[in-house]
Amino acid sequence: MKFLDQAKIFVKAGDGGSGSASFRREKFVEFGGPDGGDGGAGGSIILVANKNLNTLIDFRYQQHFKAEKGQDGKGQKKTGRSGKNLVLKVPVGTQVFEEDNNTLIEDLLESEQKLVVANGGEGGLGNVRFRSSVNRAPRKKTGGDKGESFWIWLQLKVIADVGIVGLPNSGKSSLLSVLTSAKPKIANYPFTTTNPNLGVSIYNNKEITLADIPGLIEGAHEGIGLGDKFLRHIERCKSLLHLVDITEENLLENYFKIRNELSKYSKKLLKKKEIIVLNKIDMLSNEEINKKVNDLNKKIKKKIYQISTLQHKGLTNIRKILIKYAN
Repeated sequence: MKFLDQAKIFVKAGDGGSGSASFRREKFVEFGGPDGGDGGAGGSIILVANKNLNTLIDFRYQQHFKAEKGQDGKGQKKTGRSGKNLVLKVPVGTQVFEEDNNTLIEDLLESEQKLVVANGGEGGLGNVRFRSSVNRAPRKKTGGDKGESFWIWLQLKVIADVGIVGLPNSGKSSLLSVLTSAKPKIANYPFTTTNPNLGVSIYNNKEITLADIPGLIEGAHEGIGLGDKFLRHIERCKSLLHLVDITEENLLENYFKIRNELSKYSKKLLKKKEIIVLNKIDMLSNEEINKKVNDLNKKIKKKIYQISTLQHKGLTNIRKILIKYAN
């Protein structure tokens, strides 16, 4: 499935129907009074968060949405039928912004959460509403109100317990695939992953949702590489798993490249709980591994875990840690 995490759409709620200027027509009744009914209300446009969706791709192919207008009132005091509401399904985690793409209207964080994004117009009044002691045959009626209409932005931020971050080709997609049933694209070149991938890992009957965030590089917050396109998805994660390729020459430099990019995007990201994991230990000797881990520990002063996604080494321990950090 193609991934789209931002879309601009135009929403137009239905106009209200007009009231009716009708008079009663009955046999043997020469001067029937007014009996024009009110117009029906226009349909509204409602966004509903759906947990089974994970992309805004449907809004790439259709950007204009219009709800049904209310029907006009009729004689015999009959109110026009209200227009049907138009319901648009969006993924959980969708933020709704005004046309400036900056003013937040609503954050849809719960499944089935609803937002009336454009209200339908009220129906007009029929002439029966204007009958009085001094005007027994009013011809006055009113038209229905216009339904609301404007452009809005939809932005999706993936919701996950743990976000997997790291430089391109560090093994993030491979880790996601061995910890969960997700099937991300995996290859030995940078930027294989161009969209966030989600997967669920289960350990001791506890579930944890993982998100593979596409590879970041130095300058990503300024749009270099894949840019900051996917940095927003990290904001939703409770914790971060920072994956580092142990075979690289300068582990410390590579580690801080990612930390710096997170900091430049938002200082809040550095406050999230972090799990540091060195991958590809199957490619080095134990002596080489110990030296690299010790050198890194002297600078970072944090617990460092070691795994091999290829040989499935250290994964059970990682699952335990993930459950702990996600709660």
